[in-house]
Amino acid sequence: MRTTFGFMALCLTVSAFAAEPFDDKFRQLDEVLPTANTYRTASGAPGAAYWQQRADYTIRATLDESKRSLTGSEQIRYHNNSPDTLTYLWVQLDQNIYKKDSDARMMLTQPSREAWTKPRGAEDGFKFEGLRGVLAGRDFDGGFKIGAVTAGGQPLKHVINRTMMRIDLPTPLKPGQTYSFNIDWSYNINEQLVLGGRSGYEHFEADKNDLFEIAQWFPRMAAYYDVTGWQHKQFLGSGEFTLEFGDYDVKLTVPADHVVASTGELQNPGDVLSAAQRDRLAKAKTSDKPVVIVTQAEAEQAEKSVSTASKTWHFKAANVRDFAWASSRKFIWDAQGYKKGGTNVLAMSYYPKEGNPLWEKYSTQSIVHTIEQYNKYSFDYPYPTAISVNGPVGGMEYPMISFNGPRPTKDKKTGEISYSQQTKYGLIGVIIHEVGHNYYPMIINSDERQWTWMDEGLNTFVQYLAEQAWEDNYPSRRGEARNIVDYMRSQNQVPIMTNSESLLQFGNNAYAKPATALNILRETILGRELFDYAFKEYAQRWKFKRPTPADFFRTMEDASGTDLDWFWRGWFYTTDAVDISIDGISEYGVNTKDPEKEKAWRRAQKEAQPISISQQLNKSLPKRTDAHPELKDFYNEHDEFTVTNKDRNTYAEAVDKLEPWEKQLLDQGKHLYLVDFSNVGGLVMPLILEIELKSGKKYVERVPAEVWRYSPKKITKLIVTDEPMVGLTQDPYWETADIDTSNNAWPRKPTQSRLELFKTERDKVNLMRDYNTPLKAKDDKSKAEAGN
Repeated sequence: MRTTFGFMALCLTVSAFAAEPFDDKFRQLDEVLPTANTYRTASGAPGAAYWQQRADYTIRATLDESKRSLTGSEQIRYHNNSPDTLTYLWVQLDQNIYKKDSDARMMLTQPSREAWTKPRGAEDGFKFEGLRGVLAGRDFDGGFKIGAVTAGGQPLKHVINRTMMRIDLPTPLKPGQTYSFNIDWSYNINEQLVLGGRSGYEHFEADKNDLFEIAQWFPRMAAYYDVTGWQHKQFLGSGEFTLEFGDYDVKLTVPADHVVASTGELQNPGDVLSAAQRDRLAKAKTSDKPVVIVTQAEAEQAEKSVSTASKTWHFKAANVRDFAWASSRKFIWDAQGYKKGGTNVLAMSYYPKEGNPLWEKYSTQSIVHTIEQYNKYSFDYPYPTAISVNGPVGGMEYPMISFNGPRPTKDKKTGEISYSQQTKYGLIGVIIHEVGHNYYPMIINSDERQWTWMDEGLNTFVQYLAEQAWEDNYPSRRGEARNIVDYMRSQNQVPIMTNSESLLQFGNNAYAKPATALNILRETILGRELFDYAFKEYAQRWKFKRPTPADFFRTMEDASGTDLDWFWRGWFYTTDAVDISIDGISEYGVNTKDPEKEKAWRRAQKEAQPISISQQLNKSLPKRTDAHPELKDFYNEHDEFTVTNKDRNTYAEAVDKLEPWEKQLLDQGKHLYLVDFSNVGGLVMPLILEIELKSGKKYVERVPAEVWRYSPKKITKLIVTDEPMVGLTQDPYWETADIDTSNNAWPRKPTQSRLELFKTERDKVNLMRDYNTPLKAKDDKSKAEAGN
């Protein structure tokens, strides 16, 4: 619809409707975020009094391959850097989730009805692997067996509460003091492909060998920090961990023919590597492509026998928050150095022959690429090694080492080895993700037990950036706004700011949604320059420290100079979705007061009206004035649209009274449109408007999200164009995760799909027919038996 309005009313910009109760989407997060203090400032930076604890470890452990068990002892030197006096210490016993009566195990053996059954109408079902794991968990003797807990040779009182152990101190540990104690322990290693988890062994039936990926393998100090005190939430499987930084001195005794990959730097290569291997390793440090340290031929030769001797591998790691390792005689090992800026790292990959040709081609290259890209958005990688290991764990991270699962497949009939596109990019993607976890949260030490998104979401976002730098059109699973739309439409959601163990749709909630939100913040809200500066500032501020969500939110606002409380509230604290609808458009022209123009415009409006059915039928009727033309007069030649001299005089008088700028405004001939928008989904976002003009020209106007501040449900926006507008599209590039694009265009565009035609299958269930169906014989013998 087009109407006109006076030239003195051009001050109109936005009209808001507030008939319903006002919901302030832009209110500040003051009532949600914790009050700033001397530990954590209102700007999001660590405060002048910021502190964190420290725990140093000396560990000695032995792998018994035949029994698939691990025995060890450790000394923990705990530094109380807090202002608090501690009367007890908490230690994590994460292996205890494998105890038969653990909370995690009991939950696995009592699946919900929804998890147990197939969709309604089908028979009850359960995956082979799932049922195997449930039943095996009943028999597996898992969990830590804690031996002596001592300090200075004297036993320490301790209490084990499922996956946590409290150690009662003989005397309170005051601020600034250090306390050392010892723990002896052992446990049986789980078969990972059966019982799952973040570590375990994989058995290769073809050559009767095992591959061990060992993590969460020793009692570890729980975190104690200013926001939560002791982080002693029970480990149920989803919320991973948050730990204290420290130095590690670790000796691992394994079968002599094993190769060990580990957190830290190898201290005794002369004891465990051959001269040829040491020489290859030295060359790898300055090579621009991977150098093979243990060849496939050497690994295949090692598979043929089992050594009864043992070797001890000695590793040290400085300022890390955890320690993991892997061991097998099946390992092929390659390495490549990367040195730039403050980074001087040896990227290494360990994999069995079953991983080739995929792993030898992509693994180490993916590590180097990850470090190169992540350094751009955070800080220079500070550690001396970065490792990717192929084994049973699909994807898991620890300082300097990650476990990654994808492998090629071998055809059972032909023996041909191949891999799918999904496997290729799955391998590259998971290596980027898990190596990237060195930054988030292994160095930027967020609390995963509480906030999974702070490590998984942030890391998935940077993973997306790194993947897109790998090659054009890299098929990233997460990051693009359009990829999260189905989840945002779904009903079974909880806010991102939900405790890790209570998350629904874990992958979408903790990985995809926060990663997508950050990508939208970067591309659509802030722009890359502002975002990248603020995001890197967060990384620099909190490396080797423990940030909380408030620290991230405040830093991003502080370093970008932008109030983003509305964004955090909508994306992180609600389950609202983006669904902005174009409801209607009114076209306005400026009344020039010129009778020649205005009466001509009104005549055109009337002539554009449809001719009534009566007028159409009356056209053929004979008219008296046609027969008697003398009856026609002045009014047969003139109508209400005729311009009179009086009209012209009135216009001239009006123009004489105008200022020059007012005359110019009348002559511009602008086209004005009032566009009605409604916020159907509830999540306020900017308006991204692609305007199409009559000439075919298209351009985009970006209106900040604050346009909704006075009315978060309905607004009317003024659009001014130089020529008639013929089309308008909201979010033309699908950059806001709008869940319903059918209401994003004017004029409305039809939704395209496909209609499937099918025949009705009668007699689908026919017991008589099915009973008499010939039995398929498996081989010649069974065929003969079937014939008899």
